[in-house]
Amino acid sequence: MASTLSRRTGRSLLLRVTSSTSSISTSSPSNSLPASSSAAPTPPHTHRRALSSSSSSFSPPPPPTDPTNNDSSSGSTTHFGFKQVPVDEKEKLVKGVFNSVASKYDVMNDLMSGGMHRLWKDDFVRMAGLPAVLRTNAGGAGIRLLDVAGGTGDIAFRLMKKALETYPPPHSTPPPSITICDINAEMLKVGQVRAKEQIFPNLPQVHSNLEWVEGNAEELPFPDNSFDLYTIAFGLRNVTRRERALREALRVLKKGGRFMCLEFSHVSLPLAKEAYDLYSFEVIPRLGQAVTGDAESYRYLVESIRQFPKQEDLAREVEQAGFQSVTYVNYTLGSVAVHSGFKWA
Repeated sequence: MASTLSRRTGRSLLLRVTSSTSSISTSSPSNSLPASSSAAPTPPHTHRRALSSSSSSFSPPPPPTDPTNNDSSSGSTTHFGFKQVPVDEKEKLVKGVFNSVASKYDVMNDLMSGGMHRLWKDDFVRMAGLPAVLRTNAGGAGIRLLDVAGGTGDIAFRLMKKALETYPPPHSTPPPSITICDINAEMLKVGQVRAKEQIFPNLPQVHSNLEWVEGNAEELPFPDNSFDLYTIAFGLRNVTRRERALREALRVLKKGGRFMCLEFSHVSLPLAKEAYDLYSFEVIPRLGQAVTGDAESYRYLVESIRQFPKQEDLAREVEQAGFQSVTYVNYTLGSVAVHSGFKWA
């Protein structure tokens, strides 16, 4: 593996698995988004009932394609979960999944992760180091952030809250501009309603700095060198051609800009992996059926995780797309990982 990659080995069961207090070199320029030099606080431990010994016999269905392949599609077909479908149909199928679950998406995230997704997202946004950038820039003027596959707004809202904590209203310094781009119009509608009615109901000035754009991660509708930060959370595994999405991320970032991806990944400890597989394939689809009336969409989501590259393979892909200073950090025994890279040239 190239020397810029950083292997992370672990300490925390629930949150960050890392041997360092910093994810990125501190030599990055001021218009990039460096990680904070201090380690994230360890969240409260969550106690769960142990699985019965019979769970050790569970074996999930094997994926029919190799998830370590650098290209997420091959020839005229690609994977949709464990199924092979024509490349030009996957986008429509993914839209169908998220149309089906949009109204209950956030509720299901809480149920599926036991609320852990909130801790993962909090630390992901903390790692972006936005407050330091805003202070260096004397505010958010000219700072542009892009959250891809961010329909319901979870990451964008956290970034905006960080900005408002740094320069609280009615401070004259404007917040950064945050663009939320998602392929699914229904998810964007949910996000817009949340912004106005739940998250920032009394801050109309914030709404003008939130832009909602329907678009494809493989063909972003933005000019070159437009953004200081590109984030994508739990969305990269759903794109048809992952290498195109990574090249698009590089294209739209300014020089010194940062790419950050939060995504489900791969547990390596055998006993933990068995428990994780049992929960994923047996429990999550049933939760989906009970809450949304749609087990199949959640079966796809589970299968799509198993088709996604392992941590070091994805880090290589990020490098091959043209990013430098590429690192990754594991959360929760590797079930989730954050990958980061910079556009230096």
